[in-house]
Amino acid sequence: MRPGMGTPPLNALRTFEAVARLGSFRAAAEALCVTQSAVSHQIRNVEDWLGQPLFEREGNRTRLLPHALELAHSLSLSFTEIEAACQRTRTHNSGQTLVIAAIPSVAMCWLIPRLSRFRAAHPDIETRILYALHGQKINFQDVHLAFVFSQGKPTLTTVKSEFFLAGQSVPVCSPALLESRGGPPETDEDILRLGLLHDGDASGWKNWMQRRDTTDAAGFGGATFEDFNLLRAAALSGQGVALCPSAMVESDLTSGRLVQVSDRMTTDGFDYYLLSITSARQKVGQQAQVFRDWAMAERGQALPGAANAD
Repeated sequence: MRPGMGTPPLNALRTFEAVARLGSFRAAAEALCVTQSAVSHQIRNVEDWLGQPLFEREGNRTRLLPHALELAHSLSLSFTEIEAACQRTRTHNSGQTLVIAAIPSVAMCWLIPRLSRFRAAHPDIETRILYALHGQKINFQDVHLAFVFSQGKPTLTTVKSEFFLAGQSVPVCSPALLESRGGPPETDEDILRLGLLHDGDASGWKNWMQRRDTTDAAGFGGATFEDFNLLRAAALSGQGVALCPSAMVESDLTSGRLVQVSDRMTTDGFDYYLLSITSARQKVGQQAQVFRDWAMAERGQALPGAANAD
C-alpha cells in the first residue's frame, strides 16, 4: 500500500504508542501480551503506511526520531480520549465514574504510564482522565481529584490539598548528544555549548546559572517550547539540554533515554500537589480515597518497562 493511502493501521499505531510510552519493544510486547516479533511486524506496518522510518537504529538499540516523538504524543492523547469516551458510554452517565484531572506533564509522564496498574488493582473503579490546564480554575463539581503545579499549597473549600512531588528541575539531555560532543560536560560553559532548550522563556536557565563558574554571558539562546511535553521531546531527540522537573523525567533517567549533566538543581517554589474532594457522594468519595492512597504509594515505584529500548 502506498504511503498515505487507505485507513491508518489502528492496531499497529496502538503497538507503536506502547513502544514509545514504555521505552522498549520487549515491554510493549509484555503489556500487549504478544511476542516481540509481532511488535516488530506492527512497527513495520506503521512505517510502511507512513512511508518513513520511526526509529533510528544504533546497533542493538533503537531511538525514536523527532517526528515519531510527536506522533507518539498525539496518539497517547487520542487513545486516552477514546478510552475515556468509551468509559463514559459504558457507565451510561451513572455519575459513578471517578474523574481525574491532571496537568499535561503529570498526565503524560507520571499518570498514564501507571494507570494500567491502578485498573488491574481496582477493576471495579471506572476512571475518566482529563487535562487540568496550569493556571485555570478546576470545577470540582465535575472533577474528583486533580494533579496541579502550584507555588505553595493550594487552599480550596471542600478540597483536600496534599504535597505530591517536588518541583525542582535538573539539566538533562540525550546520551546521543553527549556522544556527538565528546562526552559529559565538565563545566557550565560546556553545558552552554551543548545548546539550551527553554520552557516558555529563559528564566529557568538564568536562575540555574546564577552561581555558574563561567564568564560566557551570551549563552541563553536556544529554542523555546510552550509545553513541557514538547520540551521533553526535544531533549529526547538530542536538540539540546533542558531543565526538567526530576519527578517528570525519572523514568527517562532510569532507562537511559536522558542523562543528568549536573547535580545542581533549581526551583522557583512550585511543587506538584494532589487535590481531592471532601464533599462527594459516598461511593465516589470512597473511590477518590482509594485512588489517592494508590497514587501516594506509587510515588516511589518504578515505571513498567523502564529500560533501554531494544
